Amino acid sequence: MKHLKQFCIILAFSFAGEILNKVIPLPVPASIYGIILLFVCLETGIVKKSDVKGAGTFLIEIMPVMFIPAAVGLLESWDIIKPSCIQFIAVTVISTFVVMAVSGKITQYVIRRGKKVHSDD
Repeated sequence: MKHLKQFCIILAFSFAGEILNKVIPLPVPASIYGIILLFVCLETGIVKKSDVKGAGTFLIEIMPVMFIPAAVGLLESWDIIKPSCIQFIAVTVISTFVVMAVSGKITQYVIRRGKKVHSDD
C-alpha cells in the first residue's frame, strides 16, 4: 500500500505537468514540468523524500525496460533512418562526449566548492 501511495504522488506530479503543458504555451515537454514541480516540492519540504523514495527507486531500476518501445520504433523506421545513419551515430557520439565532459567539470566544481565551504567552517 505504501508503494501505491508513493506511485500515486509521482503520477499526480506527472498529471500536473500535463496540465501545465496545455496551459503554458512553451515548447517544454509535460514530463519536464512534472519533474520540476516535484523537485521544487521536495526542496521546499512540501513533499518529503520518504513520500516518494520507494516508488522512485523502483522506477529508476526498471528505466532500461522503458527504452525498449523506442528501440522497436527505431527498428520499424529503419528504411527512413538508414540514409542518415552516419550522421545519427556522429551526433550521438559527439553529444555523449560533450555531456560527459560538461558533467565531469560541473561535478568537479561542486566537489571543490563543497570542500572549500567545509574548510572555511
